[in-house]
Amino acid sequence: MTVENTTSSFSPDKTPSDPTVSFAIGAFILAIVFLLGVPGNIFIIWSILARSRKRSVTTLIILNLACADGAIMCLTVFFIVYLAKQSWVFGRSMCKLLFYLCNTNMYASIMLITLMSVHRLVTVLRPQGAHVFTRRRNVLSILAMLWVLVFTLAIPALIFRDEKEEHTNQLLCSYNHTNPKYVVFHLSMETVVGFLLPYGIIVSSYVCILRHLQQTRFRRRVRSEKLILAIIVTFAAFWLPYHIINIVQVVSACAPEHSKLQKTLDSISSSCRAATSSLAFISSCANPVLYALAGRPYIRADGLSFMARLFEGTALEISNGTLRIHRKVSRAGPAVLSLKNCDSCANNADQS
Repeated sequence: MTVENTTSSFSPDKTPSDPTVSFAIGAFILAIVFLLGVPGNIFIIWSILARSRKRSVTTLIILNLACADGAIMCLTVFFIVYLAKQSWVFGRSMCKLLFYLCNTNMYASIMLITLMSVHRLVTVLRPQGAHVFTRRRNVLSILAMLWVLVFTLAIPALIFRDEKEEHTNQLLCSYNHTNPKYVVFHLSMETVVGFLLPYGIIVSSYVCILRHLQQTRFRRRVRSEKLILAIIVTFAAFWLPYHIINIVQVVSACAPEHSKLQKTLDSISSSCRAATSSLAFISSCANPVLYALAGRPYIRADGLSFMARLFEGTALEISNGTLRIHRKVSRAGPAVLSLKNCDSCANNADQS
C-alpha cells in the first residue's frame, strides 16, 4: 500500500503532472478511514478476546485480520500529514518502515482472506478431512507461517523506498527504482503475489463450493457465508484501482523511454496514485462495518456482545443441525458422499 505522487526515479527527466487534487482526495479519504477504522477494529479485537467464548477457525482468522487492519489504521495519521503537507517530514527511516508495514498489511489481508476461503472449501468439499483445522496447534502454526511469509514478501518496500526530492523541491517518500527492471519486478510482484494469484485461489474456491452445493440439498446460504463473500468482494473493490495503477507503471517502464506512451502513462499514474492508495486503506476499515451489518439481529438482545455472538458462530443458526455423511453406492460402483442437513456443512468445522 503506498501513498505518493510520483512513479519512479529511473528517468530523472520526467515531470509528473500536478497531483494536488489527488493529494486532497487522499487526505480526505484517510481522515474518514482513521475515524472509522481505529475504533472499529479495536472493537472487533475486544469482542473476540473478551466476549467470544468459542474461538473457531474463522474467528481466529478474523482476529488476525482485525489486528493487521487496526495496526495500519493507527499509522494513517502519518500519511494524512504527508498528504496535507505534500512533503515527507518524518525522515528516511520512517519512510522505509511505514511503507514496509503498509505492504505487510496488504499481503496479510489478502493471505488471511485466502486462508478463510480455503478453509471453507475444505469444510464443504472434504468435511471428513477438515480435521487439519480442528486442532488449535495446527491453526496457530498455519497462521504463524502465514505471517512469516507476509513479512518476507514486504521486504522490497524496504529496498525500493526512500526519500526523494522532486523538481518542485518537495521531499517525498517514494519509489527509488534506479532501473526500469526494478519497477517491473517490484510492482509486478505486488500485483501478482498480492492480488491476482491469491484472488484467483479465492474465486476458484468459491466456484467449487457453489458448484458442489448445487449438487446437494443445500439451498440457503447461512450468515457466515454471506459475510465472508462480502469481505472478499469489498477487498477486491478497494484494491483493484491500486493494482491497475501498478500495471500502468509496469507498462510505462517497458515502453520506449521518453515516448508519448510513457509520458501519458506516467501522467496517469502520478495523478492517480495518491487517491487509489488512499482508497486501498478503506478496505481496512470496511470489515468492522460489514461485521456490524451482519450482526444486526443480535444487537437488541446482546448489546455490545453482539459481535461476539456473530463470531461464535453461526453456532446459533445451526445449533439444531448436524452434519450427517451418508454413503450411496451409484450404479457405476464407486461410493459417493451426499450431505443432509447441509445448512450446517458450511460452518461445521468452525465449531472446533
